[in-house]
Amino acid sequence: MLVAAAVCPHPPLLVPQVAGAAAPELDDLRAACAAAVGSLLDARPDVLAVTGGAELTASFPGDAAGTLRPWGPDVRVGPGDLVLPLSLTIGRWLLERGHASGDGLPALRFEAVGFDASPAECAALGRRLAESARRVALLVMGDGSARRTEKAPGYIHPDAVPYDEVLAGALDSGDTGRLLGLDPDEARELWAAGRAALQVLGGAAHGAPPPAAELLYDDAPYGVGYFVARWTW
Repeated sequence: MLVAAAVCPHPPLLVPQVAGAAAPELDDLRAACAAAVGSLLDARPDVLAVTGGAELTASFPGDAAGTLRPWGPDVRVGPGDLVLPLSLTIGRWLLERGHASGDGLPALRFEAVGFDASPAECAALGRRLAESARRVALLVMGDGSARRTEKAPGYIHPDAVPYDEVLAGALDSGDTGRLLGLDPDEARELWAAGRAALQVLGGAAHGAPPPAAELLYDDAPYGVGYFVARWTW
């Protein structure tokens, strides 16, 4: 059963070695992510699953590794083969902060979900993850719209801010129904890369909304909606 969940964004700039001189700009975001991930570890799960969007849906073993070399310095995480997509690489990086090579972490599994996966597919993956062990924690890597401002990667879209306000409200209230109801076509139009991963969370928690939900961060420093939230049962 699901005992804790956290949502974090996955920009490469979250990693200070990639951000360089601009690293202090995201200090508040890093602190929020650390608090959210800490709540997962405090829940003492038997399994900690990390899910995030990718080109294709795929499962990776607990020792799977990733690199940020395509975005700058060759920052590597994980001891195994370099197979993790960006979202899961950042997820692993968050988990390994403060844990040398992942020492002290629970059993890990990594689940990429296709950006174009249907809501039903996402929800089914979430249910499988929630049922995979007696105590499961879920780290969900997903961004909001990348069309929030003129400097955003997708330029500005009038529906971007309202869309992200819906996401923020759902994460702050533990509203799984709102997550499961996200429209893939609208997400694609708004460059909302986290839609599928957030629907995995909705599926994992559906029928048992969290009694405690908290939105720790909600901002768009580079024109992309970034959210950090934690849910506990």
